[in-house]
Amino acid sequence: ALELHYKPKGPTSTVPREDQGDAVAVAVALADKLDTLVGFWAIGEKPTGSGDPYQLRRAALGVIRIVLENDLRVSLGAYITKALKLHPPALAHGLKLKEDATLDEILDHLPLIDFFADRLKVFLRDQGKRHDLIDAVFALGGQDDLALIVRRVEALDAFLKTDDGANLLAGVKRAANILAIEEKKDKKPYAGPYDLKLITEKEETALAAAIEATKQDTVAAINVENFAGAMRALSELRAPVDAFFDQVMVNAEDPK
Repeated sequence: ALELHYKPKGPTSTVPREDQGDAVAVAVALADKLDTLVGFWAIGEKPTGSGDPYQLRRAALGVIRIVLENDLRVSLGAYITKALKLHPPALAHGLKLKEDATLDEILDHLPLIDFFADRLKVFLRDQGKRHDLIDAVFALGGQDDLALIVRRVEALDAFLKTDDGANLLAGVKRAANILAIEEKKDKKPYAGPYDLKLITEKEETALAAAIEATKQDTVAAINVENFAGAMRALSELRAPVDAFFDQVMVNAEDPK
């Protein structure tokens, strides 16, 4: 465990594996790397540009690879918080916070999750994943489970490679562009739910029904982390979205 916990030492180095009897090494490797990162962040020592004398990027990449290659479910926020509790003097000095600052306040001042997000983006781009899909998943907010993030990205990637996914994305872009033009023209946002009382065309009614059904199906699938199932549910919107744009006058005379 002592020998293996230093791994991975580089992008081609192996990582300790639970399925090969290295569970203790996995735990020590993660604890050591997270403790190192939290300690340096607490005293304001972060990588800058190409300068990384303490190899903190490598430590973060090591955490990412160990978690992903062992398929571990790790809440980074929770473990960073645990590590923070071991560093009160460093925190008070490095973060210039009140001595009675709460852990949440400290965590807000310690954007280590953002650093992991950037490292994960680099890692996934090196794996051939599209940067816009990675950004889309991170845009959900509150993402600190690395394995879950990767599974979301992979499901989205697979969906957008299908005809239904590509066409639905085109429909979403079309709707977003129309809204952006109207919001700029009227100088107000048009966010929020649609008004059922204003729906008159049968294609509008069908789209509204499809949206409600899809909403339930996708939430149910996401709640059990079935992201491929959530994408399949979304694909049901393709036909009603296409029919809406083909048959309904969007720029109707009635502004409502």
